Amino acid sequence: MLDTDTKRRIDTARDILVGKVPDPKSQVEQITIALIYKFMDDMDAEAEALGGQRTFFKGEFEQYAWPQLMSPALGGHEVLNLYSTSIQKMNINPGIPQLFRDIFKNAFLPYRDPETLKSFLKIINEFRYDHSEKLGDAFEYLLSVLGSQGEAGQFRTPRHIIDFIVDIVDPQKEDRILDVACGTAGFLISAYKHILKTNSSAYQLDTKKTASEKSATPLEPSNSNGAGAYRGDLLRPDDRRRLAENIHGYDISPDMVRLSLVNMYLHSIQDPHISEYDTLTSEDRWNDYFDVILANPPFMSPKGGIRPHNRFSVQSKRSEVLFVDYIAEHLMPHGRAGVIVPEGIIFQSQNAYKQLREMLVKDYLIAVISLPAGVFNPYSGVKTSILLLDKRVNKKTDKILFVKIDNDGFDLGAQRRLIAKNDLPAAAALIKDYIHSFQYDRGDGHGDAPLRRRDAPWRVPTTGNALLVEKSRLGENGEFNLSGERYRVAKSSQNQFPIKKIGEFCETTSGGTPTKSKSEYYQNGNIPWLRSGEVAQGLITQADLFITELGLKNSSAKMLPINSVLVAMYGATAGQIGLLKIPACTNQAVCAIKPNNKFVPEYMFFILRHKKDELIRQSVGGAQPNISQTIIKNFAIPLPPLDIQREIVAEIDGYQRIIDGTRQVVENYKPRITIDPEWEMVELGEVCDINPSKAELSNVCGETEVSFIPMSDLNENQMHFEPMQKRKLSEVIKGYTYFKDNDVLLAKITPCFENGKAGIATNLINGIGFGSTEFIVFRAYANILPQWIYFFVSDDKFCEIGKRNMTGSAGQQRVPKQFVKKYQIPLPDMPMQEQLVAQLEREQALVNANKELLELYETKIKERIARVWGE
Repeated sequence: MLDTDTKRRIDTARDILVGKVPDPKSQVEQITIALIYKFMDDMDAEAEALGGQRTFFKGEFEQYAWPQLMSPALGGHEVLNLYSTSIQKMNINPGIPQLFRDIFKNAFLPYRDPETLKSFLKIINEFRYDHSEKLGDAFEYLLSVLGSQGEAGQFRTPRHIIDFIVDIVDPQKEDRILDVACGTAGFLISAYKHILKTNSSAYQLDTKKTASEKSATPLEPSNSNGAGAYRGDLLRPDDRRRLAENIHGYDISPDMVRLSLVNMYLHSIQDPHISEYDTLTSEDRWNDYFDVILANPPFMSPKGGIRPHNRFSVQSKRSEVLFVDYIAEHLMPHGRAGVIVPEGIIFQSQNAYKQLREMLVKDYLIAVISLPAGVFNPYSGVKTSILLLDKRVNKKTDKILFVKIDNDGFDLGAQRRLIAKNDLPAAAALIKDYIHSFQYDRGDGHGDAPLRRRDAPWRVPTTGNALLVEKSRLGENGEFNLSGERYRVAKSSQNQFPIKKIGEFCETTSGGTPTKSKSEYYQNGNIPWLRSGEVAQGLITQADLFITELGLKNSSAKMLPINSVLVAMYGATAGQIGLLKIPACTNQAVCAIKPNNKFVPEYMFFILRHKKDELIRQSVGGAQPNISQTIIKNFAIPLPPLDIQREIVAEIDGYQRIIDGTRQVVENYKPRITIDPEWEMVELGEVCDINPSKAELSNVCGETEVSFIPMSDLNENQMHFEPMQKRKLSEVIKGYTYFKDNDVLLAKITPCFENGKAGIATNLINGIGFGSTEFIVFRAYANILPQWIYFFVSDDKFCEIGKRNMTGSAGQQRVPKQFVKKYQIPLPDMPMQEQLVAQLEREQALVNANKELLELYETKIKERIARVWGE
């Protein structure tokens, strides 16, 4: 567990550096170099105290010893020159191991400010190297600031997810272990700790508890596999040597390799085997095989694509396909793996994905664990799953286990706050029990595996989110779809509602498109004609296009009755559900479920909308899903009696009315200020810098991460917005608009300007942001608050006058900078501004409370429908 003093020191070190070294990655490198420098001197001092000799700082390198840097006799510039020279020469120091020489390779001091360096070294001096567990935890905390490299589809794997996977895969002391894209070595260190734990006398005593004692003892959190009290005291010296030799990692990035080496060294692995290696294009290590592979490989293929060699069983240029293929093919005959994959691996229908899934199901796969979307927040909301591979178990069963995780112990918002609900411990226990039920021989009893008779059948628990599916069923249509929900038969709820396929009690149909070249089919038409995009309205009360009676007669379009439930079958809006409230016809991309006396239309609408994602998973097609009428007809739903359907609809309608009311407040609130005629009127150009220059960034490293705000992320009629994306400075500095914390952003182009897209930039990465070239940026001078500027550039008067002054063509009009610069606003003194801003922020707080109420009742609707499904 990271102690507060160590965390404070790391945070302080970063705070000292941030003014001179804004890039988080560079901060990590500077702190890493300084810590290793300090720790080498600590080890020299310890050796001398025990009667030995210094090995790191001796001979000509004695002048660079840490006490020399901290000597009060040296001035600031002398310390700066001494430290800068030493870190550049350290990679040729013959007295330090190759690992440390690699760490100092190409090291340099990126700033020349003596005061910054003095403060930085002072906080580093508070660290003490003692090989303690907390030192490794401290370095992992430092690495956490790296967060994400989302451009490459790489996201730092949360520690509790790593430990969850390692706990299930259960690496042993004799196993050769690999991570094919190791990043900062999180999986490898977790595996090392797990082996220490399972080879500790304290742990062995714990596992001898009786079954009743175990059932009465709460499961430990999945992130509790650290060495802690488990020191691996049952490992012999040969075991430890072999263990260190058996842990391997590959990464394509030399920076990640360096950080991995340090991280493993600080976790007592003194000779780590981390290689700079391109897993997908190099063949040098193709013939190396492993007992255990653990990985969260990059999800995205790099710009310019991949040029893999031809030794993969599955021919593809998608990195996620190739990584999973590589992992499967490099397992020993008894090998096993845990790998995090994106949803494309689970259900994409391109040939490479299907071929990979078929190979996995037939020879490797034993379980699929569905993780909730948001596990990688705040870096990405991407939906992921875990594939568990075990070549031995796969050959002993004709089924695949599917487990769904709804809660991982943290909420799924940007902050990932700790919550009470955590499905991971129970899921891990269930999956391990399933694996151990096959009782394959491991010699040492396979860790903490409970003893079972070989003929003891294993059954899926009647409660929980587990499902066993026959391999033959997965391959019925050649898709080998790995979405567990696709194969789940809905459970009966407390009311014992029957489960019926839609086609068993409903008639479905689709429409058509009149010939486009026939003007008489469209001109002066009065029949509403809906396309798939319009289904997303929900309750459909209007149409964008109309056709004539002649167009209807001479096409496949059909008139549909009111209360038909519509499903968008393909295209970008596939899976959207609508309820028709006007007589209308549709094109061929829309399926209609016609109303009858066996179901309440609103009930069908709510039920299907709740399962939209499942409909999409069952679809076929490539980049865009295709939901056929057959899929819709075969989709099974719970069908209560009509009176219960009406009760459910009435309850949901009550919630919906509250939602509609709160949405009115949220969407229509506008801040209002009563203007005092005595206030001075000033031009905006007099009180703020409009579109400030990027010149002030000339000394900032191009690798520095900054926030990126596309136009879509700027809210309408809301002061605050959440920066969600990040880029490197070098990627955005030339082509995008620059701003920083507390700058006001305003959309200058139609229709965004009229819609009130404006906001104040806050919480930007390193205080720097870039965004759309269609932003106008206002940087407030000392006599005006950013909030005051925002209120006046987002009000109706400014919008109305701005529209009249727009220039450009009818479709692409913009508000001129000169108009904005000359626009006059009232300017009271600062205390009055602060008073009025505080009042408006109180109003905004009430609006935010309405937002929370809206979210609460939207959740109530979801929960009510979920109960119908027995979830």
